[in-house]
Amino acid sequence: MTAALISWGKGRRAAAAIGAVSLGLVTLSACEKPTALATVTVGSSTVTAEATPGCDGNGKELSRKAVAACITKKGGKTITVHPGEKVRVGVDPDVAKSGWIVIGAGPVMREPSKQTYRSFDADTLFMQQNPQTGQTTYTKDVTLQVAELHEGDGPTTMWHFTLKQKD
Repeated sequence: MTAALISWGKGRRAAAAIGAVSLGLVTLSACEKPTALATVTVGSSTVTAEATPGCDGNGKELSRKAVAACITKKGGKTITVHPGEKVRVGVDPDVAKSGWIVIGAGPVMREPSKQTYRSFDADTLFMQQNPQTGQTTYTKDVTLQVAELHEGDGPTTMWHFTLKQKD
């Protein structure tokens, strides 16, 4: 009778081990490559976001139609900015390797960056220039767009944040 209990216990342990290994394999196969993140920091406040839905080409350049749709998107995580503050934008090292740009109310970078973060004057991000008159105005809120570039060409991924100006 003792031998029957010992063999039954070994069988249970073996079944438990097989179950644990199977569960581990299923869990690993369900994992996807984590998406790159972009971060915006103003003072002591920080917001981090994954790529905007519909604006992630998974390493491939977005189609013209997707880029047009992504550029017009509004919203994203919101952060408040006081006039004169610095806005710091950070990206994952893999994104920095590809190159990236930031667009506020208008373009704010002349060249793509290969650094993991950049600082900008808040006033620059809220500044809009009328293309017909050349007159400069400031908006109260702006959608800040961060775009990873594919070998210096079109965007492969875009992140959106909302900056609200605090009086």
